[in-house]
Amino acid sequence: MERPAAKRLFGLYRRLWTQPLVDECARLLTGGENPSCSGGRGEVDGPLLAFRRVTLCSLPAPQLRRQLGFFDATMIVMGGIVGSGIFINPYVVAQRVHTPLLILGVWTIGGALAMAGAFIWAELATRMPDSGGQYLYLREAYHPAVAFIYGWVLLLVTQTGGMAAVAVTFAKYYREITGLSSGDGPIAAAALLGLTAINCMGVRAGSNVQSAMMLLKSAAIAALVVVGIAMGGGVLHPLPLLDRPVSFGLLRAIGAAMIPVAFAYGGWQTSTFVAGEMRDPRRDLSRGLVAGVIGVIALYLSVNYVCLRVLGPAGLAASHTPASSVMRVALGERGAEWLAVGIAVSTLGFLSQGILTAPRVYWAMARDGLFFKSVGWLSPRTGAPVVAIVLQGVFATVIAVSGRYEQILNYVISVDFISFAFTAAALFVFRHREAAGPREGVFRAPGHPYTTAAFVFVCAGIVASTIAAYPANSAIGLLILLAGIPVYWYWSRRRGAR
Repeated sequence: MERPAAKRLFGLYRRLWTQPLVDECARLLTGGENPSCSGGRGEVDGPLLAFRRVTLCSLPAPQLRRQLGFFDATMIVMGGIVGSGIFINPYVVAQRVHTPLLILGVWTIGGALAMAGAFIWAELATRMPDSGGQYLYLREAYHPAVAFIYGWVLLLVTQTGGMAAVAVTFAKYYREITGLSSGDGPIAAAALLGLTAINCMGVRAGSNVQSAMMLLKSAAIAALVVVGIAMGGGVLHPLPLLDRPVSFGLLRAIGAAMIPVAFAYGGWQTSTFVAGEMRDPRRDLSRGLVAGVIGVIALYLSVNYVCLRVLGPAGLAASHTPASSVMRVALGERGAEWLAVGIAVSTLGFLSQGILTAPRVYWAMARDGLFFKSVGWLSPRTGAPVVAIVLQGVFATVIAVSGRYEQILNYVISVDFISFAFTAAALFVFRHREAAGPREGVFRAPGHPYTTAAFVFVCAGIVASTIAAYPANSAIGLLILLAGIPVYWYWSRRRGAR
């Protein structure tokens, strides 16, 4: 071929493909329209422009990729619940109720509450099997403003504040294990940003890391239970059954003990955030919710049983690190050091789950026009909401490094359980709208409406107990929640002006 002809052919290739690819990349990065699809005139006119439209404009926009199955769903449910709290929280419960029956009973009631919630969320997830979870349920049941306020509080308080606290907890155990002399901030930041980078690689990569972490912390809990029973000695004495006569004071003590238990069982709802990335969310997510909560109940009751057996109710209430105390009794200081490794892995796994799931809420908000448009961008290569993931990771890192996480965590409980109550009540709304009868393929929550009403009532009770116990912190949390109303008004006006 002569050189002029080759140059003309190469020039034609560039005109056909190079500019369209640039246009497409610009559209993906800005969220705008592909110039070649808009009908405007560009570098190429006539037949070449038509050829562009046929080829590039028919390409689908990036979508969330449905790559997760039942095992992933179960691990995500368990990973969202089990953090470092189960290694520490038993002593808080034992300080409020003082017999084995009451202590194990409170943890059983908490498990039943979580199970009722799992049934409710399983039905909601099969009704709306898309990414966003509670955000979608609140939007469709009530109003976009209610959903926005949930996402607002999730980003500012419940998710990023919790992640910062967990990251600092990991840093403390990491320094204890390694003897590193640096502060907690840099280690917490490295953990947060490292897991953020992994999750930017796609939901499959993030889920694999999360599942591996969940299996490791399940093994750590199993080792604690087996070693405690086999080598810790002690006997569980069932009597006395109660620590005081049946009275309002007993009910008040049980209610106070339920606050840390309910908090320890929280987190299963975050699995619904990734429903849009499940291969069969109606089947796998509903089953994963139930199986995951059952698995956590078994783990939690086992830990409390072994702590009561080895330490006794009084010893459990006196130890601020009961799991470490059990391992110290069984294996000496070496056992406590091994458990520190298990707790570090557990905190890192909990952190991984939060980074995997919550950004899908911010992504859904952006797709609805209620957040920065760039947050709704999906990576064409991985299908991950990269901007949303990075936003959350950076925000949590700033909180962790600033040291404000403990203050933020004080605002979490009341606000969290308000959203639980409203989301569960949404099931009444959807059932009422079913004039034509139940939809095919929808999981039906067992015991509804009674179990759903009981769940809402218990959540309201926990909110009331928290406000009574911590009025100042609860007031600040509620003010942050209400501050979302003018912000929603701003974004809705901005969306209407487009």
